[in-house]
Amino acid sequence: MADTSDTRTPAQIEADIRRRREVLAETLDEIGMRVHPKTIVGDAKAKVVANVDHTLGRAYVQVNRVVTDVRARFVDEEGAPRLERVVPVALVVVGVVGLLALGTRRRRG
Repeated sequence: MADTSDTRTPAQIEADIRRRREVLAETLDEIGMRVHPKTIVGDAKAKVVANVDHTLGRAYVQVNRVVTDVRARFVDEEGAPRLERVVPVALVVVGVVGLLALGTRRRRG
């Protein structure tokens, strides 16, 4: 059997009860803050922002990688343009823009 004798004085017991009530009051306040609608909404917003930041970070890395790859194809190590690659691409771009411009004129007329 467990020994149920208590050697504390009534003042010590009251002090223990008072401390325990204070701890419980703090715990209840903390629980109240955690379940408060503004806190829940704020936590949800923070999670969304963190996910968006993470997604944007990954997108930035991917775009940076693509730009680096494209730059490597059109610029040599010294920074000079590789004309054998730039000129054909420029001609294709000019041709596509020209075709689009002609197509727009024909529809208007």
